[in-house]
Amino acid sequence: MKNNISKSSLTASLVIFLISLFCRSIISYFYSDKVLVNEWLILVENLYYHNSLSLIRFGDLFLPNLWMPPLYAYYIYLHTFLFGIGEDLVKSVIISQVIVSSFTSVIFFKILKNLFEYNLAIIGSIIFCIFPIIVYSSSQISSITIHLFLSILFLYLVLKIISKQKSNDLILGVVSGLLILTSRDFILVYIFTLIFILGFKFLKIRNIFIILLISLITVSPYIIRNYMAFDKLIVHSGLGYNLWKAYNPETKIEGFQNSNPKGEEQKYTDESNQLKLKLREVKKDKFYRLNEDKIYLDQALIYIYEDPVKYFKLFFKRLFSFYFIDLNSSQKNYYNFFHIVPNLIVSILSIFGFILYKKNNFRLNYLILITLILVFVYACFAILPRYKVYILPMQIIFSLCCLQNLFSLLVKKN
Repeated sequence: MKNNISKSSLTASLVIFLISLFCRSIISYFYSDKVLVNEWLILVENLYYHNSLSLIRFGDLFLPNLWMPPLYAYYIYLHTFLFGIGEDLVKSVIISQVIVSSFTSVIFFKILKNLFEYNLAIIGSIIFCIFPIIVYSSSQISSITIHLFLSILFLYLVLKIISKQKSNDLILGVVSGLLILTSRDFILVYIFTLIFILGFKFLKIRNIFIILLISLITVSPYIIRNYMAFDKLIVHSGLGYNLWKAYNPETKIEGFQNSNPKGEEQKYTDESNQLKLKLREVKKDKFYRLNEDKIYLDQALIYIYEDPVKYFKLFFKRLFSFYFIDLNSSQKNYYNFFHIVPNLIVSILSIFGFILYKKNNFRLNYLILITLILVFVYACFAILPRYKVYILPMQIIFSLCCLQNLFSLLVKKN
C-alpha cells in the first residue's frame, strides 16, 4: 500500500513538474526579458568587468553595493562563466529560472500533500503551476523566482519540523542564509520562525543554535566584505530611500515612481529642492550610500510627522492593495483579466479559509502568522504588483482550507 502511495506521489510530482515546465516555457518564449536593464545590468557588468558588486562608481572608486540584495546578482553572474556577458546570458538565466520555478511547484505539492487530502493537494498544486503571475515572473529578470523557490523550500522544512518529522538543520540554515541575501524582509520571518519553533518546543535549543550558526556562516562572506568596506556589521541598506519613496507628498500605493530627486528634468517644491541640495552635498566617498540613505530617512520621518493621518490611511490602502488588488494602479497591464481575476478569487477564498480552518493546527497557525507579518511589513512600503507573489503560496493554502470546508458541507448534504 505504501509503495502504491509512493509511486502515485512520484507520478504526480513528475506531472506537476512537466505542467510547470510547459507553461513557463511557453510564456518565456513569447514574453521573456531579452536584455539586462537597470540595477541588474549595472551590478552584473561591474562584477564581470571589474570584479566589484557595485551600483555606483566615482572614477576608480566602486561603491560596494548595499541597496540591492546580492544573491540574484551573483546568480546571474554565475551564468557569465559559461555564456559571457552577451545576448545568450539572459536566455540562459531565463531557462534556468523556468527549471527552478518548475521544481518550486513540486516542493509546493509536497507541502500541500502534508496539509490536505491527496486530491485537494493536486488541485492546489495545479493552481500554483498555472497561476499567471507566478508563471510570468519566471520569464523576467527579477529575483522573484529564486526568492520563491527558497521561500517554499524554507516553508517545507519548517512545516516538517512543526509536524515533528526529522529536521535537517544544515539545509534549513543554508536556505535561511540565502534568503537573507535575497530579501531584507525575510529577516523578520526568520526571527519569528525560530521563536515559534523554540517556543512551542518543536526543536531544542541545540538545533536552533546549529541553524543560526549555519545561517551566519552562509551570509558571513558578504558580511565580512561589508565590514571591510564600511567598518560596521551590515547586510542591507536602503531603508531610508524605501521609506521616502513610500512616504512623500507625491507618493501613491506603488510609491513615488519618478523617484529621482537628484535629476534636473523635474519640477520641485521648496522641500524637494532642499532634499535635492542635501543629496548633492553628500561626500562622494565609500560611505556615500549610507549617508545618502540617512538623508532620505530623515526626510521621510519629517513627512510622516507632519501628516500622520494621511500616511496612516495610505498604510491601510496598501494593506488592501497588497492582499487583494490595487484599485488605482498605474502599472502597465495591471488590469489584465489573467492578472486580476485569479488574484481576486484566491484572495477572497483565502479570507474565508482564515476563518474556517481548524485553529488547533499548528502548521496552519504558523502560516497565517507568517502571512500577517508579510502583509503588515509590505503595507509599510511601496507596493508593486510582483510583490503579490510573496504571499500567494499562503493564500492558495488557505483557499484550499475554504474549499475543504465547502466539500465537507456538500458531502454532508448528500
